[in-house]
Amino acid sequence: MSALSYDAESDLRDRRRAVRELGAALRELTEAAVSTEVDTETLVEAAEQVRALVPALSSARRERGQPATVDDGQRPRRLYNPAAGPGNPIAPPMRVEIVDGIAIGTCTLGLAYEGPPSYVHGGISAMLLDQILGHAHAANGKPGMTVKLSLRYRRPVPLTTPLSIVGRVVRLDGRWTNSVATISTADDPDTVLVEAEGAFVVPNAEQNKRLFGELGRIV
Repeated sequence: MSALSYDAESDLRDRRRAVRELGAALRELTEAAVSTEVDTETLVEAAEQVRALVPALSSARRERGQPATVDDGQRPRRLYNPAAGPGNPIAPPMRVEIVDGIAIGTCTLGLAYEGPPSYVHGGISAMLLDQILGHAHAANGKPGMTVKLSLRYRRPVPLTTPLSIVGRVVRLDGRWTNSVATISTADDPDTVLVEAEGAFVVPNAEQNKRLFGELGRIV
């Protein structure tokens, strides 16, 4: 490996580390913002301080259709994914591992994800299930796009509680695949809180070109 190549890889590692650190800091800020009960003056002052940070981050930015420089187009490197990207402040982020073709995600959701008091917003549950099914399809060699997602909410999902999100493929049919997923608490994995059924399709070459242009397949 040349010194130039090593320096580029080292810089990329440092940049990815910085992206993760900024994402983590912003998640801490968000959690503080949605749980705070400080006085109005402190809120106004904090808002001004946060806005003062925007120009520095906006001085060099990407636009729609432009990949992030910290990504390589593959799922493990999508640092700004809204469900699992450590660089995205709205992501929990969910951590995912693949075991025998089954995608297993873990995360804990704070007050930023609250729907009914003390419980997770149903749309957040849907996002996590859609994401875990995407990982399951990719693990089975069928990285595709969601065509249909059906959910059944059995019990409310508690906040500030470690969760287990599990997805598996149940049928492969050419470019089409069907799958199922569940959310439960880590302490009680047998009690299903939310379950989902999904249908995914692997875009063909024409669809990839129409949807993503020069980016190629990025799902």
